[in-house]
Amino acid sequence: MPTYTPLAPTAALSDPTHVSQLDVAGHLLTLLRDATTEPRPDTQLEALTLAVAADLPVLLWGEPGIGKTAALTQLAAALDLPLTTVIASVHEPSDFSGLPVVGDDPAEQGVPMAPPDWAVRLVRAGRGLLFLDELSTAAPAVQAALLRVVLERRIGALQLPPGVRIVAAANPRSSAADGWELSPPLANRFVHLQWTHDHDVVVRGLGGTWPRATLPVLDPGKLSEAVDFARRAVCGLLAARPGLVHQLPTTETRRGGPWPSPRSWEMTLCLIAFATAAGSSSDVLSQLVRGTVGDGPGFELLASLDRMDLPDPEVLLADPAAAELPQRGDLRQAVLDGVVEAIRKNPEKSRWDAAWAVLVRAVETGAPDLVVVPANTLATLRQEEWDVPASIDKLAGAVSLSRRADQAAARTSVAAKTGR
Repeated sequence: MPTYTPLAPTAALSDPTHVSQLDVAGHLLTLLRDATTEPRPDTQLEALTLAVAADLPVLLWGEPGIGKTAALTQLAAALDLPLTTVIASVHEPSDFSGLPVVGDDPAEQGVPMAPPDWAVRLVRAGRGLLFLDELSTAAPAVQAALLRVVLERRIGALQLPPGVRIVAAANPRSSAADGWELSPPLANRFVHLQWTHDHDVVVRGLGGTWPRATLPVLDPGKLSEAVDFARRAVCGLLAARPGLVHQLPTTETRRGGPWPSPRSWEMTLCLIAFATAAGSSSDVLSQLVRGTVGDGPGFELLASLDRMDLPDPEVLLADPAAAELPQRGDLRQAVLDGVVEAIRKNPEKSRWDAAWAVLVRAVETGAPDLVVVPANTLATLRQEEWDVPASIDKLAGAVSLSRRADQAAARTSVAAKTGR
């Protein structure tokens, strides 16, 4: 009976009399696993590394076999972080909350909660990547025990060091083995990223070259500016849309994904700051924002980012003749709507007159149809004692022309429907 020996060097494999077939098989497996990495644009990988750099818990959603575990393994290797994988569904709640250890005098000393060995190893290492796999197959009691791990980074009486990052992976309930929906408190603690495969990446990776995961390069000179930008973005949207501060979804499935809360808005603010300092693309920022507060609020925030560099309505009202309005139609419309809203909040005769002057400026420098709605709204804000400014005469032609065009379009549409 042949004995198994450790994997022999390549040269020794040429002599089959001195090596077992298991050695040959082992060498073949080594060759198959031999792969390199290359810098390659990958928005979902960049979004993942950005969230990891921001020290926010990340949850990767994807169908089985899509490469979530492989991506985390490669990420840990690229960042030189020891990887600790914990299959959440095969653990008991006590594995995360700690096991009670009764001492000599529990009434005097209390009963400490002993952490599992994997948590002790992470603390001893001082750094690492904690990978909570199969999260959607964990029972509700286990999910409840994970709340403290994800948010407070505590396992029993043990505090995970700052150098430990937390990433989880889950399959949709429809494709998970005995899957559960995530509980809302646990779901709201994660940045949710949809993990999909890229055909070109898979083909090139199977050929031996995978994308390289690297931490984002943050510009030290942009840190303060990035924080200010992120705060203005989030606070500006929530000031205008207070209903978005907290919206618990009505369906169980949506509660298990990203949704807006003060906690998730704080994570969003952090991610915007990191993405700004790193100069990340709008696609990366979109994945992160929508993965934190959901698609609806996320898209509203992304749209508002385009408007953040728009002129302040109060500045325009202070000097209408010098008003610089954006050329893009939707942004110009937003500026004019903001001017009218400023009058609504603080109605004064001088400000009302100035608003009409801004609308005149808009007609002189751009498409006149954009002033129709703001002009009609501004007219409704007039108080009885206010005289109509002469500048309105300059808008009369544009407004009437726009109305005639709308009426003509309506008549054409009716004629087409009736077959005339």
